[in-house]
Amino acid sequence: MVSRVEPGTERDFLGYGADLPRVEWPGGARVAVSLCLNYEEGAEHSLLDGDDVNEWVGEISYTPTSATHRDLSQESVYEYGSRAGAWRLLRLFERMGTPVTVYGCAEALARNRPLTKAFVEAGHEICSHGLRWREPSGMTEEQERAEIRRAVELIGELCGERPVGWYSRYAPSERTRRLLVEEGGFRYDSNAYNDDLPYWVDVAGTRHLVVPYTHTYNDGRFAFSPGYANPTDFFENCRRGIEYLWEEGETSPKMISIGLHARLIGQAGRASALRDLIAWAQELPGVWFARRRDIADWWHANYPDLPAHGGR
Repeated sequence: MVSRVEPGTERDFLGYGADLPRVEWPGGARVAVSLCLNYEEGAEHSLLDGDDVNEWVGEISYTPTSATHRDLSQESVYEYGSRAGAWRLLRLFERMGTPVTVYGCAEALARNRPLTKAFVEAGHEICSHGLRWREPSGMTEEQERAEIRRAVELIGELCGERPVGWYSRYAPSERTRRLLVEEGGFRYDSNAYNDDLPYWVDVAGTRHLVVPYTHTYNDGRFAFSPGYANPTDFFENCRRGIEYLWEEGETSPKMISIGLHARLIGQAGRASALRDLIAWAQELPGVWFARRRDIADWWHANYPDLPAHGGR
């Protein structure tokens, strides 16, 4: 059989396996909880912005009668996230004293500068979610390189600091990680869903950190099938994940990512489930709510010599 991948980009099915590293989180925490707010509103596919198609990811169950006209209903769903949902979540995070990582599309952040300013002033991390919310796998290498560079520049202009993390829409291209390393300045990327711990990869001779993300503990399931029937489903799914990892954390601490979207969990009834989840977790001893850059910095400082796993 002839391999269809470049050397160093093969899949890694082993990971840590039975040889889990003995992780010690700050303060002896059993589990690190990473809340990730995907901020994409204004960066989604839109005919208004010159795309060939309207955005198809949403929670309105209908098929537009025309693909050649703007989808005003879908647009308004996204506008809810920027106009109301994100601000509700900001107030919730402030009230609960919870730091989050904002997966921010650069052009979405630019279209709501007051909100971006509020994210930064509250101390939340801005991790690049691309220039716009579109898949890099559909780009040429030159296009993807240019978008990475422009996203870094624009976020730096908006936030006063360049991003140190990167998360692509759904899936990276086979070259994304190499381009991030070539660009430089990134402490981690989250373009993987394959572990409960950060891990090192070797990218063209450079050690690079992956802080895995998830679609399992994610409010996107309010919009997809199989989905959440009500906010309690979201609460219980995430609660059980935290609880089980917390139990494992007595001997083998892990991390858990919880994916959020302003247009979804930012709705009042759903936000109440997030509020209850944070409050419940804060009552557990040994839970560390951390931004992804905090997790990455801790790994860089304390586990720089762990073996690398895989590539890509």
